[in-house]
Amino acid sequence: MKTFLVFLIFSSSFLQTLQQQQQQQPIKNVVVLVLENRSFDHMLGWMKKSVNPSINGVTGKECNSDSTKQTICFSDDAEYVDPDPGHSFEAVQQQVFGSASIPSMSGFVEQALSMSQNLSQTVMKGFKPQNVPIYASLVSEFAVFDRWFSSIPGPTQPNRLFVYSATSHGSTSHVKKQLAKGYPQQTIFDSLHDNGYNFGIYFQNIPTTLFYRNMRKLKYIFKFHQYDLKFKKDARDGKLPSLSVIEPRYFDLKGLPANDDHPSHDVANGQKLVKEVYETLRGSPQWNETLLVITYDEHGGFYDHVQTPFVNVPNPDGNTGPAPYFFKFDRLGVRVPTIMISPWIKKGTVLSRPNGPTPNSEYEHSSIPATIKKIFNLSSNFLTHRDAWAGTFDQVVGQLNSPRTDCPLVLPDVAPLRKTETDENRGLSEFQGEVVQLAAVLNGDHFLSSFPDETGKKMNVKEAHEYVRDAVSRFIRASKEAMNLGADESAIVDMRSSLTTRSSNP
Repeated sequence: MKTFLVFLIFSSSFLQTLQQQQQQQPIKNVVVLVLENRSFDHMLGWMKKSVNPSINGVTGKECNSDSTKQTICFSDDAEYVDPDPGHSFEAVQQQVFGSASIPSMSGFVEQALSMSQNLSQTVMKGFKPQNVPIYASLVSEFAVFDRWFSSIPGPTQPNRLFVYSATSHGSTSHVKKQLAKGYPQQTIFDSLHDNGYNFGIYFQNIPTTLFYRNMRKLKYIFKFHQYDLKFKKDARDGKLPSLSVIEPRYFDLKGLPANDDHPSHDVANGQKLVKEVYETLRGSPQWNETLLVITYDEHGGFYDHVQTPFVNVPNPDGNTGPAPYFFKFDRLGVRVPTIMISPWIKKGTVLSRPNGPTPNSEYEHSSIPATIKKIFNLSSNFLTHRDAWAGTFDQVVGQLNSPRTDCPLVLPDVAPLRKTETDENRGLSEFQGEVVQLAAVLNGDHFLSSFPDETGKKMNVKEAHEYVRDAVSRFIRASKEAMNLGADESAIVDMRSSLTTRSSNP
């Protein structure tokens, strides 16, 4: 009888634990916003002093020297940044290693000096918390990761590819030929679709998720939405899909400023975008089922003091980078700001190392598809060895028994940091040039002899914005028409430059 009672108590306890575990997955909507080119110390490092001492931030004693032994220490007077610091694979190698054989984080000043005299000061500055008030509020209210790394020590495009596919398919930079074809790897969007879950891409200029070839297929064309037309409406109506991806504005125009945080754009506009996204979600009937993740693709050449992980990092899929480095994808990039928001998160949470799945797992961009797989219990395999290894953060939303009711309804107002007028006539950044090339592929212009060397080089920011807007509009419209005419959903509309113009008509 005693044995039977013990068994009953054990069974009851086991069922209770199982029910609690099921209740600990309250998230039905994940929202992801990836901004551009800022390091953790640059954006959030000074919050250690005034927001939360548990954060692995800065004290001001973090310094770098140049070859003449001139030392520059980290300061809190970052404001408007122009020009853009170096963040190519080669530049990051110098920043991270300096003259050492392990990541000493000692080469930022020297690398910046090789580009411009003034840049060495720029890369050693961080923002006062009051100058990024939205982040100061969210860090104190929700969760911040102080050990989240970009996936490779390199530029934007490879890192953005990792966010949704856990690999860059061997790219350590922007590969023009691969762009025209589209990157072939499976994505978390495919996994969600195969498991019957919905997703949406809410874009403002162009969905950079179209760098993945699969995302150009007709079956996904109705997943793309203009952010301004649809995001607030879907949130208000309680119709946000399982995964919502928000893409910021990448071009800086008068009256329509860029809000992606890429230098030379004012981070105040990025703050306004985050405020708008948060307040939209906070007012949605789906708020109690929502998890918002904000991160940055890479560090943009700005200093960070935390050593980048360089041992036991798995190569995602056996690919190796190009000559002369033949990178094995066996170390991570520089730490970037990452904030997580949900009413299921305890106030003032700081996340450092994950609990597995291996003893040396880290939080990095592949943590996003890895966590989405866990939250939605996807039967699809992991995308690569990297997301199978990356730390997941699903457990953070399982620490409370019920959603918080004290989350702020509105966030602080944001003051501009830029004192000069927007210059629509300036040339394109490297990333903007890549976006123009993607638009040229969608438009069919990559068949022209001038692609890709001339496309975008002669454009200013305003012209590029108009070209990209029209190309995306035509591609989406043509794809929807093809679907309505009964075309195979696995097909990709192949636009031809001879059939297109720069007008808004197809």
